[in-house]
Amino acid sequence: MSEVRFTDQHEWVRIDGDEATIGITKYAAEQLGDVVYVELPEAGHKVGAGGEAAVVESVKAASEVYAPVGGEVTTSNAVLAEDPAKVNADPEGEGWFFKLKLADKSEFQKLLTADQYAEFVKGL
Repeated sequence: MSEVRFTDQHEWVRIDGDEATIGITKYAAEQLGDVVYVELPEAGHKVGAGGEAAVVESVKAASEVYAPVGGEVTTSNAVLAEDPAKVNADPEGEGWFFKLKLADKSEFQKLLTADQYAEFVKGL
């Protein structure tokens, strides 16, 4: 089972080997409301940890999605272009945004664990 970590900006990242899968949390999807558009990074795009990587638009607002870890984008979730509502339906599963090849695995360890993130959200 691969470990998932979180940011205080409500992104999640799951590491499998040297590949990271990134999306937004269930909390973020609920706050956004119905997602109507997602702008994803192209393969080959390099992004640093905390760097702007994607945009998600809902009926309420548009929000930046930041990369929790740095690396080079290997693929984006093309399904979201056709069906952005997948972000609402399964934000921490099929509604993932993009994958990247990790630049520095140690960045992952600096992120919030599931328990830390749950505590953080309780305080909002």
